[in-house]
Amino acid sequence: QPPERTGNLRPRLTSFVGREPELEAIRSDLHRARLVTLTGPGGSGKTRLAEEAAAALPSAWLVELAPLDRPEAVPGAVVSALGLRETVLLTNDLATPQADPTALLIEYCAPRSQLLILDNCEHVIGAAAALAETLLTRCPGLTILATSREPLGVPGESVRPVEPLVPEQAHRLFAERAKAVRPDADAVLADTEAVAEICRRLDGLPLAIELAAARLRLLTPRQIADRLDDRFRLLTSGSRTALPRQQTLRAVVDWSWELLDERERTVLREVSVFAGGWDLAAAEAVCTGPAADLIGALVDKSLVVAAPDGTGSGTGMRYRMLETIHEYATERAAEVPGVRAAAERRHRAWVRALVEEAEPRLRSAAQLPWISRLETELDNIRAALDRAVRAGDEAEAGAIVLAIGWFWWLRNHRQEGVSWVRLVLRLGVALDALPPGAPAGELPARVASADPVGAFLADPDGEAGHPLRELRMDLRMLDLFLTSETSAENLAGDERAPEYLARVRAAYERGGPPAARLPGVVWPLTAYYLGSPADLRPDLTASLANCRRHGGDWEVAVALMYRAHVAVDSPGNLRGVDEDLAELRTLGRRVGDRWIRAQVCSAAGEAAMARGRYDEARGEYEEALRLAYEVGAYAESPFLIARLAEISYRSGDRKTALAALDEAGGAADRYAVPESRAFVLLLRAHIALHDGQPARARELYDATCAAIRDGAPPPQFVADQRMVEALLAADESGPAHGLPILADALRQAVADRCAETITAGLVDVAAGLLARLGDLPRALRLFAAADHWRDGRERPEPERGEAARVRAGARVALPADRYAAECARGAALGVADVLRELDAAVTAVAGRRAPATGR
Repeated sequence: QPPERTGNLRPRLTSFVGREPELEAIRSDLHRARLVTLTGPGGSGKTRLAEEAAAALPSAWLVELAPLDRPEAVPGAVVSALGLRETVLLTNDLATPQADPTALLIEYCAPRSQLLILDNCEHVIGAAAALAETLLTRCPGLTILATSREPLGVPGESVRPVEPLVPEQAHRLFAERAKAVRPDADAVLADTEAVAEICRRLDGLPLAIELAAARLRLLTPRQIADRLDDRFRLLTSGSRTALPRQQTLRAVVDWSWELLDERERTVLREVSVFAGGWDLAAAEAVCTGPAADLIGALVDKSLVVAAPDGTGSGTGMRYRMLETIHEYATERAAEVPGVRAAAERRHRAWVRALVEEAEPRLRSAAQLPWISRLETELDNIRAALDRAVRAGDEAEAGAIVLAIGWFWWLRNHRQEGVSWVRLVLRLGVALDALPPGAPAGELPARVASADPVGAFLADPDGEAGHPLRELRMDLRMLDLFLTSETSAENLAGDERAPEYLARVRAAYERGGPPAARLPGVVWPLTAYYLGSPADLRPDLTASLANCRRHGGDWEVAVALMYRAHVAVDSPGNLRGVDEDLAELRTLGRRVGDRWIRAQVCSAAGEAAMARGRYDEARGEYEEALRLAYEVGAYAESPFLIARLAEISYRSGDRKTALAALDEAGGAADRYAVPESRAFVLLLRAHIALHDGQPARARELYDATCAAIRDGAPPPQFVADQRMVEALLAADESGPAHGLPILADALRQAVADRCAETITAGLVDVAAGLLARLGDLPRALRLFAAADHWRDGRERPEPERGEAARVRAGARVALPADRYAAECARGAALGVADVLRELDAAVTAVAGRRAPATGR
């Protein structure tokens, strides 16, 4: 009798890469369960993983079921793998007739302890499951490790999905296989970006990665990566000795497709319209069959991946396809155009319903889960918008854009939002100009070349009577809103802007419901587009009254909030601000929107800063920052952090200010908020001047100018910028050179209706320069004027320290009555008087510098 064999696993010809944790987990499973099934899509490496896990175990037998073409052959395949046919021919020890392979297996396996690997069960799943259950119930020492694209469904089965390789493992596998085909593999692999893209886009599937590496014989990694949109034609050079269905990527996925019934194929075609995944409710809205059953079947067959939704809400599972499967399903859907087109229409309708349901909730106490939901569905929203535009459905595309517009602004997707808004506006222009019966392919070219501004201005009736007139006007206002605080291209440089803005504003100035909802509620702020220094408060008050008539609490709060911010930045020493803030706090609590509450805190912080109440201001800004982070309004954070830095600086805490500026600058870069970056640079320039580092301050000032070169900074910022310019001129060329700059800055700040804190700050700096020139009487007059303008509020640092130093010196240098008289004269000075003082000082200094002339 020949010696009994202890297994049939053969040495492999290629190395096994990665998967160390999975190997340990599988071996642990095999000690706890007698049937362990590795599931996963084709090409995920199930067979190789099973063999590697079993290699360290005694008496392991591999049964290759892939070549079988009928279920009845399964028991015989196991008999052959175990070598029992030869055994029966050589000995009569086994009395079981060969005609019953299952009985033969039971008799052989019952007294033994061994491991059977049933490989590739999916196409004979019923027969494999039946045999496994029979053997496990009759053979107590037997353990089975199965590989399949779906579970066997046998009692006691432990299912372990084989996940794609993680990026590091995928990269290692690609590198290992590259070395087998390219002697210069190290040089080829130096393009790590392309290699990473290949591994990511191939979903970490080992077979696909190995097929891609084989292509290195004639292509570079970058060429391979660039061709992955046509991956099924590219990845065709597998092993000649493998089964045909494992030699190309298409063959691997074709094999899974052939195992589906017609209902499963239909739903796979339908879910190919999703981008970035979907949940069960979405599948039920888009698919025609029983979605739960059919999606479940596709999950079981490893064509769809299921995982918890990832938001922590516990609302259910989320489904997705690997990119390779998605591309294949898309190709299969294209074979049945009617099915695909109908699924796309239902997908667009589902997206529209989702964003329209979310829109009011984004501005409520329930906003956080809805924000998370929309973030999760962004790829689906983009896909629906793209298809609506390509289908020429302006109404649907516009409705989706308007419903998602606030989300784009809040979550800092503003530049993307601008692109979509303008695309839909161009679509409207193209549709208006499209002649009846035009070829379907003509629309994209017309959309690409459309000029929405020109078309709107060319229509003397302003689209009167057009069914989409209100939608288009809201899109125009949304465009203005989204570009108001971003680096996105806006209308500022377009010579047609004044006429265009006037016509858009006119649609909302007369009030009514459109002006009491987003985006119409922001119409008064369009004045900033033209750099208008006009007083916005009458427009804002009119907007507020309209919101009280036609809007809800949120809209009233927005109108109030804008009025409060403008009041803080305008002349009037904060008149009316406290009343607006009190109502805002009530509305904020009632509405529950964290963004509104953050804006209230920010406005209250500005008011407290203007009054010199720095501890109060710090508390307000810290709460605003907390709320902004909570709601994910990250674009707000750089400004708020910079404000906290300014509070520290104005309070005399330079170290804390610099640390906060580091944080604010990093946030401005991270969230692409160039205006906040400029504010940070300018405040750093202030600190450098205060520290006696004029060269460093000059660098920071120049960087500030570069940062705002293409923007339209607010008047308060311009005034502060000119202040730094004047101080630099004074340090570099003498105090007299800073005075004309300050005089010009003061004129501009008054014309731009800047608040008294701004104009008084400019006068304080001018007084300091006059003191450096020795003109103490005039310096005292200007300090007194600034005191009066501030209405008794204390100066911030460093102006407070400078004023105290100059006044102390003046008390020593001037008689007491002269000191008092100059202060009294100064307290009565208005803006025109101060400007005359500055002009006179400049003239006097110039006269002293002029050389004497003799007769």
